[in-house]
Amino acid sequence: MLKNFDNRLNAEVIQVLRAMGHGDTLVLADTNFPSDAIARQTTTGQLLRMENLTTAEAAEAILSVLPLDTFVPDHAARMEVVGAPAEIPPVQHEVQAAIDHAEGQPRPMVSVERFAFYEAAKQAYAVIQTGERRFYGCFIFRKGVIAPEGAK
Repeated sequence: MLKNFDNRLNAEVIQVLRAMGHGDTLVLADTNFPSDAIARQTTTGQLLRMENLTTAEAAEAILSVLPLDTFVPDHAARMEVVGAPAEIPPVQHEVQAAIDHAEGQPRPMVSVERFAFYEAAKQAYAVIQTGERRFYGCFIFRKGVIAPEGAK
């Protein structure tokens, strides 16, 4: 048991989040995403799971320890709805709220077409599959940095 630590994060997820470097990407996927096949092509080569959580719950836990990149506009990406790229389903609103809360300000995600999302996911450091059953609960987070004490 650890103090001040989100218990939704399991040991495998923490190990990967800790090992990632600045600019590395993490895929957070719903249950319909081809997670295992994509994960085999990532840096870790294995699928991680947070199956008992929605993607928003998993995002909240992950963002409690993972800084998002502040140097790029694609700090976070969402999979576009096929045929309606501007549509933002409730699951994506929930993850956006988790990002805004973690960042302390609104930081909109970029949208990525479905097949382009799959290709970007193959370049990720790792894939985490959640228990999310709603469609379009797939996201990519880009790891940022933690500044030294006193730096701005």
